[in-house]
Amino acid sequence: MTSMDEESRLERGRRALAAIDGSAGEAVVNGLADIAPDFATYLLEFPFGDIYSRPGLCLRDREIATVSALAAMGTAAPQLKVHIQAALNVGVSREEIIEILMQMAVYAGFPAALNGLNVARDAFSAHERLNAQPV
Repeated sequence: MTSMDEESRLERGRRALAAIDGSAGEAVVNGLADIAPDFATYLLEFPFGDIYSRPGLCLRDREIATVSALAAMGTAAPQLKVHIQAALNVGVSREEIIEILMQMAVYAGFPAALNGLNVARDAFSAHERLNAQPV
């Protein structure tokens, strides 16, 4: 693989992350700069440059899948919060997110669904603050 291929994956990842997560995604990547800059690069290249950029699913559908998976894990509250905000950014409604999290009670258990709903409350508030229009 040439360095040009690597730059292509990295740039594609930066574009996808910006479209999905906006400033929240940039903050995650920047937060890794002092401890694991290589990991930040991997994060941009693989999930966003390779997977999120594939044809076959739109970003909205990918975020629905991601929110579902993170909620079902039950151990990824910070990532779930970022991806709930991302889901809102790409057109998933609050009502749909709540239904997705309620669905997790069936397959991941009530604790996972409850935890997901609590994270959603915080994510909805944070999303509103980030998108509030100045008066």
